[in-house]
Amino acid sequence: MSLFTWHEKPASALAGGGVIGPDERLPWPQTAAMGVQHVIAMFGATVLAPILMGFDPNLAIFMSGVGTLIFYFVTGGKVPSYLGSSFAFIGVVIAATAYAGKGPNPNIGVALGGIIACGLLYTLIGAIVQAVGTRWIERLMPPVVTGAVVAVIGLNLANVPVKNMAASNFDSWMQLVTFICVALVAVFTRGMVQRLLILVGLLIATLVYLLLTNGLGLGKPMDFSGIAAAPWIGWPKFTAPVFDAGAILLIAPVALILVAENLGHIKAVSAMTGKNLDPYIGRAFGADGLATMLSGAAGGTGVTTYAENIGVMAATRIYSTAVFIVAAGVALVLGFSPKFGALIQAIPLPVMGGVSIVVFGLITIAGAKIWVDNKVDFTDPANLLTAAITLVLGTGDFTLKFGSFTLGGIGTATFGAVLLHALLRRRT
Repeated sequence: MSLFTWHEKPASALAGGGVIGPDERLPWPQTAAMGVQHVIAMFGATVLAPILMGFDPNLAIFMSGVGTLIFYFVTGGKVPSYLGSSFAFIGVVIAATAYAGKGPNPNIGVALGGIIACGLLYTLIGAIVQAVGTRWIERLMPPVVTGAVVAVIGLNLANVPVKNMAASNFDSWMQLVTFICVALVAVFTRGMVQRLLILVGLLIATLVYLLLTNGLGLGKPMDFSGIAAAPWIGWPKFTAPVFDAGAILLIAPVALILVAENLGHIKAVSAMTGKNLDPYIGRAFGADGLATMLSGAAGGTGVTTYAENIGVMAATRIYSTAVFIVAAGVALVLGFSPKFGALIQAIPLPVMGGVSIVVFGLITIAGAKIWVDNKVDFTDPANLLTAAITLVLGTGDFTLKFGSFTLGGIGTATFGAVLLHALLRRRT
């Protein structure tokens, strides 16, 4: 079957709320709408990550589209995933470049060299998995581990909207209004509106914010001057990599975190779709690695399969890979439109924060679903303690330092889950 051949679901299937599988698609208008929703879902994190590292956000958006297309073709269109900027790189990139935290990163080149090295290592791991299978990875990371890692990603990121995206009491209330809007759309609407719950909820919350601030003067008003000033078309800022041994040693090991992250995402999608995606795990690793190498070569961030988009799929039950072709195309176009970037950045921060709370929560539940679907036995002390300790390490952002290398919460939780389970399993 051609990569561009899908079985189309009729409108009645949408109204009935049925699951749309990876090899199926909605009618093209609904597919396009879902693609836009996925772009919106990943936009906050894919823009936030490069900003925190001093990278160009428009280039990050563009390379996320390129990476998603690479992932689609390498996996044969069988694995529904979006590739966006990985938060796993933030700590090591800041350490390698001594980035001050504001404006363009003046030492971005050495970070790019490390990102390319990380992508190469990741690609090699993918080739090994494709050649010998995933049994060794599954032995290291059984469902109790992968479920904990997926859940930890949502829990660890929860601090971003709760602590960093609400500067005032009004902003906190707007976050509450936003996630209530999303929840109301999810529960009290039907058909395509329900499928677009995140996008529709965001639009409603933005209108509420606009009324309360620009209309009634209750908070910081929305500023549209950046949209007016931004050109419609403009080139992203490409940057050449610099290969520095110290930066490479610091950044390349992130590949191991991406392996666990990607494996957890694929297991989550498998659990949600009821389809065995294990034969594509090696390809998925290789595709993610190739996309990371290409992004680094152009001046972009390292990329990974995006938990935000998995959260959207969990909420909508639409897993069609056709949606991600559209999303990638939208990202490519938007990468060359500073005006769209300005439009998205005009969305109030607390509204984005409220949406992030919903999405990160759905990620956490996707991890728990892996446990439920695989009937993980929590009366077994090894499983119980592996999950319990992992969740607290990730949620509390437990950090370890090895000389100049810093392993943050997601990293310590990931490696901790693998090592702890391997240690406790030896009791038998």
